[in-house]
Amino acid sequence: MSILHSFWSAKCAKMSRVVAVTDVLEQKELALHPVHIPRPTVGIRWVATSELPDPAPFFEGGEVLLTTGLQTTEWRNEWQQYVDSLVDAGTVAIGMATGLTYTRSPDELVAACRQAGLNLFEVPRRTPFVAVSHTISRLLAEEEEAGAREALAVQRKLTAAAAKPNPARTVSQVLADALGGATAVLTTDGRVQLEPIGRRSGELDLSELASELRRMHLRGSRSAATVTNPQGTTLLQPIGVSRPRSRVLVALGPPRLTEAQRSAVTTAVALLSLIAEQQQHSAATYRRLRRRAVDLLVTGDGHTAELLLQTEPTPRALPTSLRLVLAAGPGPQIEDTVTALEDRYIVVAESDTQLCVVAPNTRAAEIAAYLAEAGMRVGTGSAVDAEHASESYRTAGLALAQASPTTPVVEWEHILRQGPLGLIDTASAQRFAASFLGSLDPEQVETLRCFLRHHGSRQKVAEELGLHRNTVRNRLDAIAAELPGPLDDPQIRASAWIALQATP
Repeated sequence: MSILHSFWSAKCAKMSRVVAVTDVLEQKELALHPVHIPRPTVGIRWVATSELPDPAPFFEGGEVLLTTGLQTTEWRNEWQQYVDSLVDAGTVAIGMATGLTYTRSPDELVAACRQAGLNLFEVPRRTPFVAVSHTISRLLAEEEEAGAREALAVQRKLTAAAAKPNPARTVSQVLADALGGATAVLTTDGRVQLEPIGRRSGELDLSELASELRRMHLRGSRSAATVTNPQGTTLLQPIGVSRPRSRVLVALGPPRLTEAQRSAVTTAVALLSLIAEQQQHSAATYRRLRRRAVDLLVTGDGHTAELLLQTEPTPRALPTSLRLVLAAGPGPQIEDTVTALEDRYIVVAESDTQLCVVAPNTRAAEIAAYLAEAGMRVGTGSAVDAEHASESYRTAGLALAQASPTTPVVEWEHILRQGPLGLIDTASAQRFAASFLGSLDPEQVETLRCFLRHHGSRQKVAEELGLHRNTVRNRLDAIAAELPGPLDDPQIRASAWIALQATP
């Protein structure tokens, strides 16, 4: 029957650190003799003693099999199947006792191990199997202790990094060093928040992780992912305390992470989550200050607005020449857009359905186009200095009122070129024209148009239309009777001109 040491079942099964085959062979007190060692660095997780003809079904992987070959004395061709079965079960080495059943390892066993690539060493008669077990136990304990010391040292480095300037980047760098790999931070939709850092940063292809991010999103905000290939293991861990979590730590390490490295990832995630939470609260505070600064700016107190903007860690200055840009859209669009603009150090304030950008005059068109691409309606105000920001705010509001899905960006200068009609949407202008001119026949409409074109000169109207002055006077009197007031009234003339311009 198979005897599997209970000590290894309890202790080794929970260890992720390993002892290599070569570490055991180097223990001189055991006097082990290497016969065929093609994989000297493969890790040992278990020690088993068995005389079964096929012990593989009882193994879980990572075992060293110690045997005397008691039931194999008649074997010839059976060795290859024996070895292949052990390799399939994940066995890392065979330790064949010598001086008992065999004086040396059978040639057929050696040949089978060579063909299968399985480590084979000999255990001399003076070395009991239990001594091999105890030695590996000691080595594993030392590895575990070393791993604990390493994990503690990395934790201390990570904690110290969190207290330094730019803590997220510093913590990510320390983690990348601990993994001997690379780290990065992404948003849950794949946008890069922190570029890859570390000696293997060139191997971290963030575009390949898009499918994993989508799967994580579908599984929920607490889900994580692991991508393993021969080059290494890439861990994706959500960052944050609040829900939903908006960022993901990407960590590239060796194919098999040590316990200390896994502990480092866990610690880094916790620290980055706290840093993100602190940054979120800080960002909310400074966003409220910016909102107040914009309120002060548009009400004429640019000096106080400038002082508020100077309180930020990276002070923001009001442009010498500026334009107020107003944009309207759904709440989620506004939130995402505000974050993107703030990352560019642009002064912006938001409400539930509208945001206000203090844009440098030279960048107003660019910012307006960006907002339109985000699916928002945009109005750009007049170019002013900070002292007259209220005027730009007012004109931006008038421009925004004219924006539509088909014309998402409207500039104040465009409205100026259009005249008063630029402030009235087409449908409203046509309704006004129909109401104002509806009682006039075509001949009267043409006479009114000519009258306004010649600035009220009846003589020029008579000349253009080929009529007598008395006829013109009579027509104009009839027209005035149908209008809300006399044609000598500037307001009536202006209304008549607008109505004529809006007539199809």
